[in-house]
Amino acid sequence: MTRVVIADDQALVRTGFRMILTARGIEVVAEAADGVEAVDAVRRLHPDVVLMDIRMPTMDGLEATRRILAEPTSCRVLMLTTFDLDRYVYAALSAGASGFLLKDVTPEHLAAAVRLVTTGDALLAPSITRRLVERFAVPAPNQPAVHRDLAALTPRELEVLTLMGHGLSNAELATELTLSEATIKTHVARIFAKLTLRDRAQAVVLAYETGLVAPGDR
Repeated sequence: MTRVVIADDQALVRTGFRMILTARGIEVVAEAADGVEAVDAVRRLHPDVVLMDIRMPTMDGLEATRRILAEPTSCRVLMLTTFDLDRYVYAALSAGASGFLLKDVTPEHLAAAVRLVTTGDALLAPSITRRLVERFAVPAPNQPAVHRDLAALTPRELEVLTLMGHGLSNAELATELTLSEATIKTHVARIFAKLTLRDRAQAVVLAYETGLVAPGDR
């Protein structure tokens, strides 16, 4: 059973999400009213997923996410936001969050999203992640075109990462490169391992931050 911590400063939101998840066979092991409580709950209970509100008192969701993911953990973080393309969401993805959900998410989508990120797959459609990154990513001045860490990738893996940055799904990658989806999944897994990436969302962020992909490309 997937185990979840819900972190939100609004009790009604926490209660609503708890009811939705519990009714669909997902165990809510704790609730947190701020980032401090969320970090403590993750350390004590080792959940699979944290639903993390961005704006909370004492410690916001961004700092809590950084602290949680700075430690050895298999926990995934899904950011909760009120507004589509909230400017804080890019910072959350950069901090290691596996994606974001709007607070008006449907019950079915909420449960499916929680289960999906536990597999390491992408929560967001790659095109949505790309749109988010294009809007808020700010390249560092004098940044090299390719980050030195990317030197660990083979030419094919670099090609796959570039296309991932452009928003292609595994099926689209397979068509573009005339490969099977199983082969694409192997390439993606190797990219994640070599670059220490948690999931596809981080891969897209990295592609932009390293200059491998630029806003407006393709």
